[in-house]
Amino acid sequence: MEPLMAIVVGLLFAAAVYMILRRSIVKLVIGLILLSNAANLAIFTAAGMREGKPPLVPDDDNMVFPATLYCDEAWVPADPLPQALILTAIVIAFGVLAFAVVLINRAHEIVGVDDLDEMNTTDETKEL
Repeated sequence: MEPLMAIVVGLLFAAAVYMILRRSIVKLVIGLILLSNAANLAIFTAAGMREGKPPLVPDDDNMVFPATLYCDEAWVPADPLPQALILTAIVIAFGVLAFAVVLINRAHEIVGVDDLDEMNTTDETKEL
């Protein structure tokens, strides 16, 4: 499963870089979204994927250190720390996305274009 996820992460990073290098400011935001999703998947994949294993240790009285007592790969539970980090990253990415959308809306109202090459000024133009 990890090689497939590595390919998906690579494709997402490539698509994100392609979208960020476009001239449209809306495509820039889409590229940022893809980049944050690719980073989240990279963290999740690097932590190790355990299919069907919850991030919980079974409640048993005689278990002191479950990873050292049982070296069976099928028993080892999923690590909850990367999942918590990804959840935090999703919330931060959503906040950055909301700020970027408001900023793009304001820039489009002032300048009137979507092309980054044509946005050469940030001053409001007032017609007399």
